[in-house]
Amino acid sequence: MPELPLTLTDAAAALRSGEVTSLELTEAAIAAAERADGPLGVFLSRFDDEARRAAQRADDELAAGTDRGPLHGIPMGIKDIMPTVEGPTTSQSLVFDRDWGDGHEGPVIARLREAGAVITGKTTTMEFALGLPDPDKPFPLPRNPWDLSTWAGGSSSGSASGVAAGMFYAGMGTDTAGGIRMAAAFNGVSGLMPTFGRVPKSGCLPLGYSLDHIGMIGRSARDCAVVLAAVAGRDESDPDSVDAPFAVPEPQAPDLSGLRIGVVRDGHFPDHGDPATATAFEAALARFEAAGAELVEVSLPYRAEVMTVHQITMTSEGLAYHRPDLHKRWDDYFAATRWMLAQGALVSGADYVQAQRVRRVAQHAVAELFGTVDLVVCPTASMGAPSYADLSGDITALGALIHTGYWDCIGNPVLAVPMGFTASGLPLSLQIAAPAFGEATAVRAGEAFQAATDWHLRVPGLDPGTAVEPPAPGAMPAADPAELAAVRVLFSGATLAPAEGELQAFALGYPDVRTAVAALYAVPEARYADPALRFVAGSRIVDWRR
Repeated sequence: MPELPLTLTDAAAALRSGEVTSLELTEAAIAAAERADGPLGVFLSRFDDEARRAAQRADDELAAGTDRGPLHGIPMGIKDIMPTVEGPTTSQSLVFDRDWGDGHEGPVIARLREAGAVITGKTTTMEFALGLPDPDKPFPLPRNPWDLSTWAGGSSSGSASGVAAGMFYAGMGTDTAGGIRMAAAFNGVSGLMPTFGRVPKSGCLPLGYSLDHIGMIGRSARDCAVVLAAVAGRDESDPDSVDAPFAVPEPQAPDLSGLRIGVVRDGHFPDHGDPATATAFEAALARFEAAGAELVEVSLPYRAEVMTVHQITMTSEGLAYHRPDLHKRWDDYFAATRWMLAQGALVSGADYVQAQRVRRVAQHAVAELFGTVDLVVCPTASMGAPSYADLSGDITALGALIHTGYWDCIGNPVLAVPMGFTASGLPLSLQIAAPAFGEATAVRAGEAFQAATDWHLRVPGLDPGTAVEPPAPGAMPAADPAELAAVRVLFSGATLAPAEGELQAFALGYPDVRTAVAALYAVPEARYADPALRFVAGSRIVDWRR
């Protein structure tokens, strides 16, 4: 077999030149899965035979002169919250109804098939695309191919680690709190969260209705753009989707002259982050400047408030969906999933409405920011992939090192690209945010950066090695009795019945929840903001409910 291309874009060109066949690409992907899927936990189900048949069809069609586009014959992985006809969707959960989807596929999967993509299997996620891995549940623990003692990130874990490990050229994922970008960052590949509404999300299990984005993971910025072009555009089944198809920009010289890039440092380099992040970020900025871009220092409007809005919105919308099952099957949920969903019981309906008002104010402020700059860049996370030992520690401190949720709440498109490595050899990542529907500009900047660097072309050794089992969580201090009593009342009203130890954990964090919520009511300009349009990324540009 010839040496195979590394990127989707190069594989598509090689298919058309006759240097390689889709069947050869697919067999290589299957061989990579056979070699390393066990320790990495990339797949929940593999469709080897179906993939081989799809690859053969693609080869036959290409030989006959039928070319469906750059995804024709390309092996892809699908996050297991999107139904496909080859097998059941599990959402990596004991609770989830295996008949959900009933053999039907959403518009994104239908568009991938029309484009000729070869679907190789369903990839691991966090349960219902939320939370953290749970070693007590009978599902693979998604591990990072750069270091098996570390997490692959979430929630689009397998879609990112599978691209990094060569098990497919692109993976479909979702991003509600950073699920595409965080996983891409930790695995050293590229990930694109499109503008909210540009890709229809119907036919995908919801987490936060007004936050969910379907997006893509590939090795390069152009790989992500190619997939976006195949799946973007309105579908009647999703009232939030808009008539905004996407065309892959023509390749151009890596010249960013005339581009004004806002640089965000504030809040993105906490003391407990990895110092290599700052070094890599400054080196990345130098690359943009060398390509001709003008760099200006900016801050993210209402950053702290937006992070509270994001938490309230995601947990409230998630609890609304899961409350009946949480009431009946609390213990069947992953520990971190039920903990995060139940946070929605700690806020009121009024709090949710106020959060949407603040969200509107922040969205307008971000639109004004993009009136002064063309792009905004910041680290995707202030660290490399956390170890499984870290996941059993202070999750709040860990969450402060991940800088993705802000943009889910605002809804603008964001591209994550590799920008270097930590001292221990774990990938680091840069986010490039653009105005609403400005994916082409983000891709242009990402391509210019990747033309000057090879971080996205680095490949992990794929030595299965020895996976380290996550440790048990440590002891927890006792909560204040008054806080515990208040939380008990709230959960009783929501008909949720956590164990006493879990109630203690909720009570310990409840004062911080109240403080953060109170800050939202202190935003005076939010009092008269109209929350009727539940989501408007750059509301001066498009009415999302038309």
